[in-house]
Amino acid sequence: MFAPLALTAACLASVAALLVADRQGSAAWRILAKLSASTFFVLVAVSLDAQGSSYGQFVLGALMLGWVGDALLLSQTPQAFMIGLVAFLLSHLLFAAAFVSGPLRVPAMAVAGLLAALICAVVLRWLLPHTPANFKAPVVAYVVVILGMCIAAAGHAFADARFAALAGALLFAASDLSVARNRFVRQAYLNRLWGWPTYFAAQLILAWSVADFAGAV
Repeated sequence: MFAPLALTAACLASVAALLVADRQGSAAWRILAKLSASTFFVLVAVSLDAQGSSYGQFVLGALMLGWVGDALLLSQTPQAFMIGLVAFLLSHLLFAAAFVSGPLRVPAMAVAGLLAALICAVVLRWLLPHTPANFKAPVVAYVVVILGMCIAAAGHAFADARFAALAGALLFAASDLSVARNRFVRQAYLNRLWGWPTYFAAQLILAWSVADFAGAV
């Protein structure tokens, strides 16, 4: 377990460096720190034999798409942001595929669905007035997909008592709020101060979740 632990520590150190770079306004160090943190969470999954199970393969694919999204969102251009949004949307779909690849607890998903519908309405009511017209439809689709992932995570967690995976999904969803606020509502260092730790913690938790399936095809 030394390798995944060392890679996790390296990811967390990179996140700390990213927060410092953001605070100091250093673009070069920001790029290096962010891509390093993203690379390390992918390597955590690889070191835990993600390739050895269907669940792990879905998660690894999702993490790699997260790396692509992280790289694209380093740019401030609308085109790069839109493509990054698509990369993260596909990442959420692959995480959802991982969750539904095993047993599911349907009542838990039903309750989660009701909560997700309420959250969706609140988030869109807050966000859409600030969103440019050409981004409204993609943002709505993104919110629906990530909440769908959380519903799948709830069914997965309550079926097999895998609540760490549910925590990772919820943290991932929460971190997206910081991205949305920073992009569409108000740019501020505070968004990154809580958004980066939440996001990278989510990716690390989900990367570690493949360990339970190591060796299972």
